[in-house]
Amino acid sequence: MDLFLTIITAATPLLLAAIGELVVERSGVLNLGVEGMMVMGAVCGFGAAFLTGNPWVGVLASIIAGAAMSLLFGFLTLTLLANQVATGLALTLLGIGLSGLIGESFVGQPGVKLPVVAGIDPLIPFSVILTAGVSYVLFRTRSGLIIRAVGNSHSAAHALGYNVIAVRYLCVMFGGACAGLAGGYLSIVYTPQWVENMTAGKGWIALALVVFASWLPWRAAIGAYLFGAISILSFVVQTYGLGIPSQFLNSLPYLVTILALVLISGNRALSKRNTPACLGQPFVPDR
Repeated sequence: MDLFLTIITAATPLLLAAIGELVVERSGVLNLGVEGMMVMGAVCGFGAAFLTGNPWVGVLASIIAGAAMSLLFGFLTLTLLANQVATGLALTLLGIGLSGLIGESFVGQPGVKLPVVAGIDPLIPFSVILTAGVSYVLFRTRSGLIIRAVGNSHSAAHALGYNVIAVRYLCVMFGGACAGLAGGYLSIVYTPQWVENMTAGKGWIALALVVFASWLPWRAAIGAYLFGAISILSFVVQTYGLGIPSQFLNSLPYLVTILALVLISGNRALSKRNTPACLGQPFVPDR
């Protein structure tokens, strides 16, 4: 039971970030800055919780930090029409550098944890509810239909009278809020402390999970728990002293991510399934 809870805890930040990015990409926007938004959420969440002594303030701060970073990305790519790939990478570099500067005074400080019941913190059931909610909205509501329409054919959606830029802004900010919350989960719940660059590539795994899940929320949840299990497995194996280098075991989640993407890319039908047709394409409304 303890191992099961540990796996769920390890998977929750991946799930939160992946679900947010899934909505972003469903709207036709590719934001590669998930890692940067996560690490900013981690440092702002930890700092707010530490300074106020209230972990819920930290959770709120992490959400705001992620949303603010995503708003910067949205302004550059949706308003100024900057390249989405280059801007996302720049956002990650900005987040890593800025978080290190902000968090310098927090290194070594004690964290403030969320209350838990039976070993389960409130954000674990929230992540499941969020996944169910996103799935319902995307496929059972008019709002979800609009989001998918904007992602599949922004010109047609615009011709029907929908504000493509506004829809994409809202989706980008939702994704940023989820990424920030995922980072806050790491610094407030998973390991209640601040360590520079503590996301350690989890934002990139979340990005891969979206593709792995074929842009379907429940598949993203399954993938998150799978990758969470693999990451915990590396620690479990080390306790048995099998002589396997720890560096190899620690790299397992990333190796599996690469393998999954290679297999998906090699299958043309699978790689094209559910892919938003306008993913990464800028939209310029007719004047």
